[in-house]
Amino acid sequence: MHIHILGICGSFMGGLAALAREAGHRVTGCDAGVYPPMSDQLRALGIELIEGFGAEQLALKPDIFVVGNVVFRGQREDGSPRFPLMEAVLDAGLPYTSGPQWLAEHVLQGRHVLAVAGTHGKTTTTGMLTWILDYAGLNPGFLVGGVPVNFGVSARLGAGRHFVIEADEYDTAFFDKRSKFVHYRPRTAILNNLEFDHADIFDDLAAIERQFHHLVRTIPASGRVVYNATEVSLKRVLAKGCWSERASFGPSGDWQATGAHDQFSVLHHGAAVGDVSWDLSGVHNQMNALAAIAAAQHVGVDPAVAAQALQQFLNVKRRMEIRGSVAGITVYDDFAHHPTAIHTTLDGLRRRLDAAALAQPGKPRGRILAVFEPRSNTMKLGTMKAQLPWSLEDADLAFCHAGGLGWNAHEALGVMGAKAQVADSIEQLLHQVLAAARPGDHIVCMSNGGFGGVHAKLLDKLRDPAAP
Repeated sequence: MHIHILGICGSFMGGLAALAREAGHRVTGCDAGVYPPMSDQLRALGIELIEGFGAEQLALKPDIFVVGNVVFRGQREDGSPRFPLMEAVLDAGLPYTSGPQWLAEHVLQGRHVLAVAGTHGKTTTTGMLTWILDYAGLNPGFLVGGVPVNFGVSARLGAGRHFVIEADEYDTAFFDKRSKFVHYRPRTAILNNLEFDHADIFDDLAAIERQFHHLVRTIPASGRVVYNATEVSLKRVLAKGCWSERASFGPSGDWQATGAHDQFSVLHHGAAVGDVSWDLSGVHNQMNALAAIAAAQHVGVDPAVAAQALQQFLNVKRRMEIRGSVAGITVYDDFAHHPTAIHTTLDGLRRRLDAAALAQPGKPRGRILAVFEPRSNTMKLGTMKAQLPWSLEDADLAFCHAGGLGWNAHEALGVMGAKAQVADSIEQLLHQVLAAARPGDHIVCMSNGGFGGVHAKLLDKLRDPAAP
């Protein structure tokens, strides 16, 4: 089969392309931003990439067009279509489908699907669960919205019967406004947490809860729903009806953790079943671990084995990934973009730095410089701007890249006083951060995009202040 993917360079569609190629299909694709690293990864797989969405791509004559949710109906100011290829496909009556639908029919059918859903932590938890199953010898397939360092790739078919997938609640396609995850039909599902997000497609939290319940409806009676016991929103979802086995995690759940965030024991119904010692920080990662262990147990992995696996888990790229250290200043890259994710990321680092200071009396307390851009559609709309000061409370200084926002970042961060600075350009942002940085600092760059390469630019300037 020859499939042509519209919007191929997104993390989900790029992973789908890799799976289709591994399965022996001919794969081509197009996008408005064909650029590294995804473009390099896909070309290395022998996938032809085309810049733009021109109607001339009909000449490729694929068996089916797989349409990403980046594509929509509409016109430019001059009256021309925004996506000429899609309009041509519709006019010609050619076969097309969505990415999640194609994946469900050609990859997931007949496999035991383990889906990881939630507002935060999906990518990391999917990486953890995949690694646990692989460590246990199950050789799972997977599709992750990032690159787990243990594997070095974001997707593979796997030789086992299990498939682990990051289950996104974002809509499927312009012709299918259901959440992506309703296509996956999991037998094991993790509901990590649930907050309001994606303000561009959901009116309120209740609308997202409705989609989560659609997911719950697809899980068989022999399946398992692993859910965060601390989330009131998830309790509301399950109260609408749940016909599968339940397993809760968290302080009041079936699965609990006791000890420090980086060295803890796993408890199941109060009995110790494993120990984890790792380099990850934050209570949120401890919760992610509990969810992954509970889900892995459903497919036969002993919790003690799962805990051993997590001690060798190397996280996912762009999740507090250290990009470099110069003159005692450490620069991190993190995907956090929702206020809660920003808060948990900084809280985890603060706890780690405070523990280090206690262990070495007399050592200065490490400062956190939070550098972020409100880049997601929800943040661009200003829906959560009031939560930003709270999200940054663990930072000693905060720097916001506000270029292109439709709301006043100075006003939103005003309550932070001198702790917060706002820049309209990457150049101005660099100047502000470099003027404030000093040895011992930890600079955390947070964005769900490339952030203008700010990480490398900071490191270059720290190495050579005279560099252009």
